[in-house]
Amino acid sequence: MSASASLGVLQQDAIDRVRGEAWPQARDADELHDALLLLGFLTVTEAASEPRWPALLQALAGRGLDIAAEELFTPTAAARGALLERGLRPLLLIHPDLMPDFAGLDTDAPNAVVVGDAGEHFGYAGLNRAFRLLHAGAPLLALGRNRYFQDADGLSLDAGPFVAALEYAAGVTAELMGKPAPALFTAAVRSTGCRPTEAVMIGDDVESDVNGAVTAGLRGVLVRTGKYRAGDEQRLASGTDVVDDIGAAVAGLGL
Repeated sequence: MSASASLGVLQQDAIDRVRGEAWPQARDADELHDALLLLGFLTVTEAASEPRWPALLQALAGRGLDIAAEELFTPTAAARGALLERGLRPLLLIHPDLMPDFAGLDTDAPNAVVVGDAGEHFGYAGLNRAFRLLHAGAPLLALGRNRYFQDADGLSLDAGPFVAALEYAAGVTAELMGKPAPALFTAAVRSTGCRPTEAVMIGDDVESDVNGAVTAGLRGVLVRTGKYRAGDEQRLASGTDVVDDIGAAVAGLGL
């Protein structure tokens, strides 16, 4: 097995889209898990932090992947940790499904802003309140900078455009908690005992998945599924691979 195949990092929503595909060269999930040594899942704003990990882990286990809670790294967990460490009280512009991830935090008289993919829950009043806090000096924590994501009926705006709008209006720079922040990739790799050069990030997002991983020293593989669009290869960092799907990506690891 090559060094670069020691660790595979898969995105949860990518797994959802291709769960019907067979994993090549592995007779069962345990064999694949052992071959990769450890699977760490770097997720975007749909991912769950501690309060909802059991359901996610159960879903993964139902697909043949036995994943422990400590193997998950999410932007919400990183943001929660940063808020607690710095004693910040957040204004949360996030989807209601993510609210449990921040349960117990003091949100009275907020002095920080957290922005994630709130979807249709974004509104002028909330964004304007966030702008005023940022203009007064509050830090901006972004769960992600993705421009768009693949929805059931086509591409939809992700958190990135709203983060960029607040940055522009308030003249601030967001602190990125999720991909493509190198710290998130580095933390996941460090938890396994592997080196970045022994890790592989497989994803359908050129900027957040592949280029972000390459910046952190990992090997990146772009799959032509999900949010991939023709021409995305032109924006890839050098030394990355492009394959048709996750099955081909795993086969290319040389297991």
